Amino acid sequence: MAVTTDLLAAWRSPGRSIRRHLNRGISEPFAFSLLMVFVLLALVGHWPVAAREAFLAEEPSAMPRMLAFALALLATIPLFYGLAAVARLVARALGGQGTWYGARLSLFWALAVTGPLMLLLGLVEAMIGPGAQLNATRGVVGLAFLGFWILMMREESRG
Repeated sequence: MAVTTDLLAAWRSPGRSIRRHLNRGISEPFAFSLLMVFVLLALVGHWPVAAREAFLAEEPSAMPRMLAFALALLATIPLFYGLAAVARLVARALGGQGTWYGARLSLFWALAVTGPLMLLLGLVEAMIGPGAQLNATRGVVGLAFLGFWILMMREESRG
């Protein structure tokens, strides 16, 4: 299934979507590719913001800002692995029967599924700028991510 089709299916049924991925078997490259989907979407979503900031600062190019953001995103990858490990420990303490791989896959897939909202967030931040609309959009993106992650972790923890 194409990533775009899979993303749409996850919006309709996150539990079924993560179960389909878990049934594929353990594949660390696949899980990492889902994290890279999120990183790519977040990077593209930040592009209008970097362009606006460069324009307002009268800089000739937004590329230095994009490079800094890309490096910052790449630096968070170990943090995502750590967050998945903590989520697995919490799930186990609550009686979950899942696996370490399943916890990573749930987190990375939840991030990838909310990736399109990162594009919207970038547009709101670039076109409207700071304010209530940006804060509301950030809240919606954060709640969507948490909702997907919790639903996927719950499905994964069933074992």
